[in-house]
Amino acid sequence: MNGLAADAAARTRDLALRAGGADAPPCDWVICPPATVIATVAAALAGSPVAVGGQDCHHAASGAHTGDISAAMLADAGCGYVIVGHSERRTDHGEDDAAVAAKAAAAHAAGLIAIVCVGETEAERDAGKAHAVVARQVAGSIPAGATQANTVVAYEPVWAIGTGRTPTTADVQAMHAHIRACAPSAIDASGLRILYGGSVKPGNAAALLRLPDVDGALVGGASLVAEDFWAIGAAVG
Repeated sequence: MNGLAADAAARTRDLALRAGGADAPPCDWVICPPATVIATVAAALAGSPVAVGGQDCHHAASGAHTGDISAAMLADAGCGYVIVGHSERRTDHGEDDAAVAAKAAAAHAAGLIAIVCVGETEAERDAGKAHAVVARQVAGSIPAGATQANTVVAYEPVWAIGTGRTPTTADVQAMHAHIRACAPSAIDASGLRILYGGSVKPGNAAALLRLPDVDGALVGGASLVAEDFWAIGAAVG
């Protein structure tokens, strides 16, 4: 919940130019701004290699759901992606796996790629339930019809957010490998993109992105600083 139209347009225009340059890193860029500036950002990125996504969507295509946004509306505004099941949505709004799966299915129906977030809390990790919890979330949050082309999974170690605890690269690799192993049989797990979403910054991006089962990053606060976001992408190369 950051950013106003004028600032968002300026930042994204600069990213569009850099991402289209000869020295751009070999990665896919997706910006998921607040709903109020999606159209502005999409216009600024038109014709560039940078895609646009929403931060959430409703599971219904339309109806009496004041304040919500459908996947079709996001597509109409210029989105190609949408995040569903982010840890803040699960925590702040009580979204369970079934709700997340319904949203992902709605995204697919609207032609969007769903970025499905999973991750365990501090209590769940301390109780030794981390792998079981994430396996349950993967099974329950990815809908029928999901493929490696229309679905991306993002792992958020909720236990490390604001606690002062930091996952080791071994922790991250182990969970990403576990997620790949738990992927639904209809998905080609070897081609499934699994992003890491635990406070990725320029200082740790290279170490994280070189892990065998980490295919990218779901960047939070660092995405608000243009140079930091670019540096994370540059770590891919």
